[in-house]
Amino acid sequence: MAEIRVPTLGESVTEATIGRWFKQAGEAVAVDEPLVELETDKVTIEVPAPAAGVLAEITAKDGETVAPGALLGQIQEGAGGKAAAKPAAATKPAAKAEEPKATPAAAPKAPAAK
Repeated sequence: MAEIRVPTLGESVTEATIGRWFKQAGEAVAVDEPLVELETDKVTIEVPAPAAGVLAEITAKDGETVAPGALLGQIQEGAGGKAAAKPAAATKPAAKAEEPKATPAAAPKAPAAK
């Protein structure tokens, strides 16, 4: 498991508030994909995924105050993230297959209008 931790926030910043999670437990994540937004009195930052896989656990909920280095959640590394990404890729070719069907149907109508 890869741990998601609060990064160093700066010299004078000692805590942050969880703004919102972009992913829910059980969802696939890619490495460096933004997972959670942290708000401080100075900045708002996004914490990226340290590894690809599935977001297994969220330990710090929206609105909670956390310190630098605190555990935010964990990612189950492995095939889960890759397998979840394949169905999304499979739906894109299906959408492309529908586009050519619409084009020939429109083409005969154009000469008939002349």
